[in-house]
Amino acid sequence: MSIKENILNIKEFLHNFAFRDLRVIVAAFIFISASWAFIEIADEVNEGSTKAFDETILTTLRNAENYEIPRGPKWLPEAVRDITALGGGMVLFLLTASVAGFLILQKEYKIMWLMLITVAGGALLSYGLKEFYARERPDVVLHLMAETSLSFPSGHSMMSIVVYLALGSLIARLQTRRRIRVYIITLALFLSFLIGLSRIYLGVHYPTDVLAGWSVGLAWASLVWFAAWYIQRKYDK
Repeated sequence: MSIKENILNIKEFLHNFAFRDLRVIVAAFIFISASWAFIEIADEVNEGSTKAFDETILTTLRNAENYEIPRGPKWLPEAVRDITALGGGMVLFLLTASVAGFLILQKEYKIMWLMLITVAGGALLSYGLKEFYARERPDVVLHLMAETSLSFPSGHSMMSIVVYLALGSLIARLQTRRRIRVYIITLALFLSFLIGLSRIYLGVHYPTDVLAGWSVGLAWASLVWFAAWYIQRKYDK
């Protein structure tokens, strides 16, 4: 092998190592930051320090003379309900099942199991946190849709992050152009952002419920990614 080929091989190795190392650092940073954010929000909620903040935002989104009437044009509440449905359990279940079926047909069993573990684990974590904190739904404004479960953290916000980010990452892996991968991940995060905002507008969640849902969703997704990277690294050895 020539000196030039050796140099090219070394450069390629260093580039791949640096890229992998950077991804691990980013995942670790997201996990630590998101976990810290969730813990801080949860502490503030438990102490009652967020009451004024939460209620101010909820009432600001309603008619000043009647909190039963949302601000905005008449078509907006229905449009927001359509958006919030994208984070509903049945929609997320159908999306996950559809992608799992596709991965089975492609014989991508490892990726399929990783996706299912990510989604199922996220759902169990969401349920466990809701039961642990046992925060009731907002009562300062009229709910624009029926909800019966507990409020903290927002399951729609958390699971939309987990599912759409997981699916976005799978699709992004099939793309070779970086700008397309960035677009797909950005779109997944944007959808999760809209779903979270819709929960506040509909009056079924406090803003801190949504912030906590986003935080724990990001933490869980980054933790699963890190675990998958570690297992694959050991397997490759």
